[in-house]
Amino acid sequence: MLGTWQEGPGPTHQRLSDRLRLLVLDGRLTLGSVLPSERDLATALSTSRTTVGAAYRTLVDQRYVATRARARATVRLPDDPAPERGGTAGPAAIDLSFAAPPAPVEILHTAFATALEQLPRHFERHGYDRYGIAELREAVADWYRRRSLPTAPDHILITNGAQHALALLARTLLSPRDRVVIDHPTYPHAISTFTEARARLLAVAVTPSGWDTAQLQEAARGASLAYLIPDFHNPTGLCMPTSVRARLRLACPTVVDETMTDLALDGASPESLALHMPTAISIGSVSKSIWGGLRIGWIRAAPSLLERVQQTRHATDLGTPVVEQLATAVLLNEHQTRRPDTLSQLRAQRDALCEALTEKLPEVQAPRPDGGVTLWATFPEPISSRLAAIAPDHGVTIAAGPRFGIGGAFERNVRLPYTLPPAQLTRAIDGLARARRALARGVTGTHTPAPVA
Repeated sequence: MLGTWQEGPGPTHQRLSDRLRLLVLDGRLTLGSVLPSERDLATALSTSRTTVGAAYRTLVDQRYVATRARARATVRLPDDPAPERGGTAGPAAIDLSFAAPPAPVEILHTAFATALEQLPRHFERHGYDRYGIAELREAVADWYRRRSLPTAPDHILITNGAQHALALLARTLLSPRDRVVIDHPTYPHAISTFTEARARLLAVAVTPSGWDTAQLQEAARGASLAYLIPDFHNPTGLCMPTSVRARLRLACPTVVDETMTDLALDGASPESLALHMPTAISIGSVSKSIWGGLRIGWIRAAPSLLERVQQTRHATDLGTPVVEQLATAVLLNEHQTRRPDTLSQLRAQRDALCEALTEKLPEVQAPRPDGGVTLWATFPEPISSRLAAIAPDHGVTIAAGPRFGIGGAFERNVRLPYTLPPAQLTRAIDGLARARRALARGVTGTHTPAPVA
């Protein structure tokens, strides 16, 4: 988690205390957790106990660590920490931690109006649909059929979003200490889901050139599950080529996240990985293609697996709201998940973000993706967590790169969504450039991490 803490300005103990403080602010060191003893941490880091002791004392003075007699230090947060520099943090800050488009108001209004008209025919039923209502399961199955993937309604289970779908699958398929193969980087809430299932994560790098099929197949040999985002990958925006999909064969159950599939900006939507890997378990939702507030997702899998999933589901919820399901069925049947005007707007916003980066932060590398809603920016130096802690003081909120990986990776990366209007994106990059200059002057930040979606 500490990663390359030795890099950076200042004395060794200061660099160590700064990195530990960032781990607290980023939520990777949870509140109340117990820190290693000075001796143990010094041994693990191959540094002196004096260095660790000085770093701990700094954290105690800053009130990020609490100490008691004859007890190990524990993590805490200062009471109501104030930013070290006055700025525009708070409601006025431009939020780049959420990669979510705004709601298509008229389209949603029409869909819900239609759903309310259809609702009375469900009143005679109890409303607890174990697999989801028939109308939506048929609409989702038809969405797959339009992508040349034969699908019947009994291969579909409706969930409260794709995250809920993944959690149900993890609960059904995993036991503690099972190995799970993941893209690296990947979606932060997927990491949380598997961590809460007490699984061991096997990270396979997604590089600027894409996926390494040989490494994926080798890692999958000893794994119980794999989780991939082949369609406009979150956070990198990469799309797995058809040639890679055709030769990818994993020896473990494979969950394929297709939430971004309908957001192809420079061509047609990619074909489903299940066309080449028939045993793949597909999950999807309308959170990116329609609106994040419409919490509807699904699992496409063999009926025998869906039966196991719905039995697991009883421990957490009893089904998905009927009105939302009816509205989503309307949206899918009317092909509203791939709207030309929305794609055109996203394309313009993507290009505006790339132009702002080129002008304000020319040394930052950010490949232009063919779809999705995010850029994966790479800075020359490992400043991501420090940048996230100070950026709100300069009018922008970001998600630090390490939140998308494990082991302290991606300190040089920041995910930048292009779901806001071009003018806001330009101002956000202005703020990010100011924050980076402030870091170069030695300024530090105190902001805790924002939620990520």
